Amino acid sequence: MRRPYRRRVSTLPVRTLRRRGAQPKVVALGGGMGLSASLAALRRITGDLTAVVTVADDGGSSGRLREELGVLPPGDLRKALAALCGDDDWGQTWARVIQHRFQSRGDLHEHAVGNLLIVALWEQLGDHVQALDLVGRLLGAQGRVLPMSAVPLELQALVRGHDPARPDDVDTVRGQATVALTPGEVQSVHLVPNDPPAVPEAVAAVLDADWVVLGPGSWFSSVIPHLLVPELLDALVETKARRVLSLNLAPQPGETAGFSPQRHLEVLARHAPKLALDVVLADEAAVPDRESLADAAKRLGAAVELAPVARKDGLPKHDPELLAAAYDRIFRMHGRIGPWR
Repeated sequence: MRRPYRRRVSTLPVRTLRRRGAQPKVVALGGGMGLSASLAALRRITGDLTAVVTVADDGGSSGRLREELGVLPPGDLRKALAALCGDDDWGQTWARVIQHRFQSRGDLHEHAVGNLLIVALWEQLGDHVQALDLVGRLLGAQGRVLPMSAVPLELQALVRGHDPARPDDVDTVRGQATVALTPGEVQSVHLVPNDPPAVPEAVAAVLDADWVVLGPGSWFSSVIPHLLVPELLDALVETKARRVLSLNLAPQPGETAGFSPQRHLEVLARHAPKLALDVVLADEAAVPDRESLADAAKRLGAAVELAPVARKDGLPKHDPELLAAAYDRIFRMHGRIGPWR
């Protein structure tokens, strides 16, 4: 009888994983630190990498620029570009520069250099994609970064118990920053506008990919929003690429507090019932009930791959080397036959 899950650990040194002329085309979707972790791993195994980034952020520097200038929130795009910077002096210097935040008593306080650079180029060039490509060339980014939509989006959620004084009431909570920190239980999320246009280059990348990677990241505010852009969801359903979902190492306080790994899959399926997956990747130490996770994955058409992908210091963060090895193993064992195999 076949086991409901597999434990896969690549024995191939990460420095040998990337092979010129033999690389999968990979598209990674998400936002924030979760997407950054995935990109830092994926750039180690392929040079044909595209990040498709959520644009619903309304907090911090991004929120201020969005409100004042009416632009896309640049913060998650900046983080993705930083994650794609190389490990050489040039790449790491630029990664630090664009992530640098000013500390002052004036209007520049907490603005990130990269946010200002991206917005300046948007205003100069009048083209979101061209400007991000130019920043990527400046940084020597090992991949491409695209917004999932060309219009700023507002995330709204139905939350039970958002007001602790009314624990059984369901309220509409507006704004990604507020949703991410709600003390209540998120029931569902949607975008405003509810039919936003996808960036054509993002749709094309998904349709042309060998692999699409979704997650890890804030489930309701970074992962699921991609499934709420109709053209992007259609591409994810129609693409011939294999689809891997990378689960978080721990529930996120507020947004997914108390969620089991399988509940993450159930929530995703409710928001995109037509979307099938091929592989669900999870850290073996973060899965207390392997059978239940395997059952939830099977309902999405996926196999579960367990591998050690967490940092060794005990923090719930992915180790880029271990995550790269896990992705490489999955691509080799499950990927469709192509010239990169």
